[in-house]
Amino acid sequence: MAKKLDAVGLAAEQRAREQAEVEQAFLKGMTTLRDLIAPSSLEIHSSHFRIGTKYGRTMYIYGYPRELYTGWLSGLINIDQVLDISMFIYPVETEVVLNNLRKKVTQLEADMSISSEKGRTRDPAREAALADAEELRDQLQVGAERFFRYGLYVTVYADSLEELGFVQHSLETLFGQQLVYSKTASSQQEQGLNSTIPQMSDQLQIRRNMNTGAISTSFPFTSADLTQEKGVLYGINMHNNGLVIFDRFSLENANMVVFAKSGAGKSFTVKLEALRSMMTGSDILIIDPENEYQKLSDAVGGSYIRLSLNSDTRINPFDLPKVIDSEEADDALRANLVTLHGLLRLMLGGTQMTAAGQAMSALTPAEEADLDQGLIDTYARAGITSDPLTHNSMPPTISDLYDTLLHMGGTGPALAQRLRKYTSGTFAGIFSQQSNIDINNSMVVFNIRDLEDELRPVAMYIVLSHIWNITRTVQRKRMLIVDEAWQLMKYDDSANFLFSLAKRARKYFLGLTTITQDVEDFMGSKMGRAIVANSSMQLLLKQSSSAVDVLGDVFKLTEEERKRLSNFPVGQGLFFAGQNHVHVQIIASETETGLITTNPQTPLQPLSGGGS
Repeated sequence: MAKKLDAVGLAAEQRAREQAEVEQAFLKGMTTLRDLIAPSSLEIHSSHFRIGTKYGRTMYIYGYPRELYTGWLSGLINIDQVLDISMFIYPVETEVVLNNLRKKVTQLEADMSISSEKGRTRDPAREAALADAEELRDQLQVGAERFFRYGLYVTVYADSLEELGFVQHSLETLFGQQLVYSKTASSQQEQGLNSTIPQMSDQLQIRRNMNTGAISTSFPFTSADLTQEKGVLYGINMHNNGLVIFDRFSLENANMVVFAKSGAGKSFTVKLEALRSMMTGSDILIIDPENEYQKLSDAVGGSYIRLSLNSDTRINPFDLPKVIDSEEADDALRANLVTLHGLLRLMLGGTQMTAAGQAMSALTPAEEADLDQGLIDTYARAGITSDPLTHNSMPPTISDLYDTLLHMGGTGPALAQRLRKYTSGTFAGIFSQQSNIDINNSMVVFNIRDLEDELRPVAMYIVLSHIWNITRTVQRKRMLIVDEAWQLMKYDDSANFLFSLAKRARKYFLGLTTITQDVEDFMGSKMGRAIVANSSMQLLLKQSSSAVDVLGDVFKLTEEERKRLSNFPVGQGLFFAGQNHVHVQIIASETETGLITTNPQTPLQPLSGGGS
């Protein structure tokens, strides 16, 4: 029995020994947190240090100007460099400060008195110091200010010593512009590194006296930020990796212009905004010259209206808005007559530029007068007058205008012959019959790709006019996207109409998005520049070299921004909203990318912009 118990005890002891060996082996193989975050190597030199393959250098601030202004650190916070910033703030007892200030004031007054007795010239610096000391004493005495010791250290990183010197020079220049002076922590790089890594250790101990007001100006969380509580996500702020979330309807107007060269991602960006805006309750209206929006429209159950000479779709430019506002109802006919004048000038040849640079209408003054009378008579024959009660009658068509002009005197018959191609000629049907479309949908796309080049500006003008009438009839939050808007800028009448729409859109809760890749032509037009001026938001994606100079002058871009504008990768650009602008990276989820990309060879990557 004793032998059996001894055997059992030996077996248990053997198992315990084996278990201890296994646990020891397990613990030996475990990686501690310190092992995970520790660099592979660390070299400390007098003016720099090296962590693995990266070089670093710690600098400290030792001199400040007499006054500091709010946001003076924002340039450092938002600089496009890798750096660590540490601030150490030590409260000082007010009583101690007051005693020291009293001694300082006494000394300054004594020095000034001695200088005055000896007939020396006044010392402005000493007088300013005395005034500052007295003011600070008053503020401390009543508790309006407190006193602190303040240390500011910056550690910069680079891939080489040459690059490190360049980064340091950039920071010194940035500080020097504000009369803030910095130095390298010579022979104290290890202490400098320990002071800027997140372990709350001030080993440099280089501090400066500051009061509450001066300390508050150093508040570090100021940056080029465009984040609101509501709105849609446009992308990532490349300055600080924050989110660019913005509600365009919160600005003074909801208009936006998008400039980019082909393939830079402008259509992708606009479609992404449209998709996200629908989720916030906005209706989307799109004029699509290149059949780029059909996939998106089908995905969200939108209406896709294809305009061509062979389609059954009809839009009557003589339609009147059914406005409720009594003042607007009185002017509805007059406003549509003005719109029709511009449309008919466009149909009959547009406004041409003379060799002297002056605009020359396709119509003579006599033809303008006869056309005006013809339009009024055409509406009258349909029973429509300036009386708003008559505006519910069936509107006339271009064919009715043709008959009116043909049977009136003066230049009427000649004008009728010039209009005949739109009534019974090549372009007959599409705009010469009663409207048969309904845009009562969350997304409506007007495709004009299959129209002849001569008819495209006319079609865009008529569609814009039709949308404008609907917008005034039923007011709700809408976005109108006009792609390839440079086609409208070629003619004064259509450019003027687009500008008037941009100027008045806010009143009807409409946000106009104007997209173009022909920047020079668009900005070369007086109306094009006016549209940009009436757009609170602008997005500049990658541009051609010639367009960079034009946009740089218009948007007052810095040299660095101009250089980047021609080198942005697809999906990156400058995003302007009101007085602020940031460098933004457009991002989309994998599902969104699948819905809106038009490049079948682009792999669908989550959170990545795509080309148009």
